[in-house]
Amino acid sequence: MLKDKKILLIISGGISAYKSLDLIRLIRKNNGSVTCILTKGGEQFVTPLSVSSLSENKVYCDLWSLNDESEMGHIRLSRENDLIVIAPASADIIAKMAHGLTDDLATTTLLAANKPILLAPAMNPEMWNNQATQENIRVLKDRDMSLIGPEEGEMACGETGLGRMSEPEDIFTAIKDFFFDKPLKNINALVTAGPTYEPIDPVRFIGNRSSGIQGYEIAKALEQAGANVTLISGPTNLDSPKNVETINVETAQEMLDACTNALPAQICVCSAAVSDWKPENQSQQKIKKSDNNESPSLSFTQTPDILFTISNHETKRPNLVIGFAAETQNIQKYAWDKLERKRCDWILANHVGKDALGNERAFGSDKNKIYFITNENTEEWEYQPKKDIAKKLVNKIIEHINYNKSIG
Repeated sequence: MLKDKKILLIISGGISAYKSLDLIRLIRKNNGSVTCILTKGGEQFVTPLSVSSLSENKVYCDLWSLNDESEMGHIRLSRENDLIVIAPASADIIAKMAHGLTDDLATTTLLAANKPILLAPAMNPEMWNNQATQENIRVLKDRDMSLIGPEEGEMACGETGLGRMSEPEDIFTAIKDFFFDKPLKNINALVTAGPTYEPIDPVRFIGNRSSGIQGYEIAKALEQAGANVTLISGPTNLDSPKNVETINVETAQEMLDACTNALPAQICVCSAAVSDWKPENQSQQKIKKSDNNESPSLSFTQTPDILFTISNHETKRPNLVIGFAAETQNIQKYAWDKLERKRCDWILANHVGKDALGNERAFGSDKNKIYFITNENTEEWEYQPKKDIAKKLVNKIIEHINYNKSIG
């Protein structure tokens, strides 16, 4: 993936320096070349030997080393690499960069650099939020340097807040994004996920067992492919995906309104398990048990059909509308019927309910089995993690968009 790509990794001081070893592994695993500068602070947490062993290159540490300067030199270190990554980027090195200070090999190389620079900050939350640090960050952004993170979480010092270095996988993704255009860049995508709840009274509702996992994974995969994603989510226990605008709703009508407001979009994936009915009259007070044990009588009316509404929108229909069909029997037949009735472009059908061993097939599970159905054909996707299904669907979307570009 990174063949012929050369990366200069600067490891500054901080407990997060140990994560840099995993980042080196990821770069090398994907055929990238990585040369490392290890600061004096960085050496307190990882050794030159471990960095050298993983990178398969000499590690540079000392500005005043005659051998290092004759072999490579701080000028050539920046010139002979395509991208400079600082991970972790401590408050100290950020401040020195902002003010042009050069008291070691790393900062001297950075001041002499003529290549793009990516920083992965890591520090105590109070240090990150300090006005001095924030002004330094603003200066570096104004100089077109890129940042990834920091993240929210617990620090090694025991405090919690914004300051954790991004995970190596996320930094590696940012490196890939530098070298390769994301296939869905500048594409707007709308995703619905989770259940909807239709209130009976202030404490009871009609809902379903959807966890929202599949929709959230689709939103993540679309964002990772470069799309601008809006996620309309019913009630779930999931964290909002990074870099995704998440709008939380409860009822089908609220979800429809949010979807309509989010249009126009080129792609719409309706993976939410929307309640088909709602009580015709919602009680404003909790319905109490009667003394004679009589059950209350409820009458129902249909909820708005979100997939049909979006598929048949007169002015803002997305170029690609994808629905989901959760079935307990005759899966392919019902999915074909839904494709025709809703007038969407694709349907992903899955079997919900429990298997012979009593395990949930889809709702609440991390895995799913899908029938991918279009007007032209049907594909059966094996039982696999929902994350992998999301990636497979996004690859289908990318192929569809590229094909239509090629003929249009």
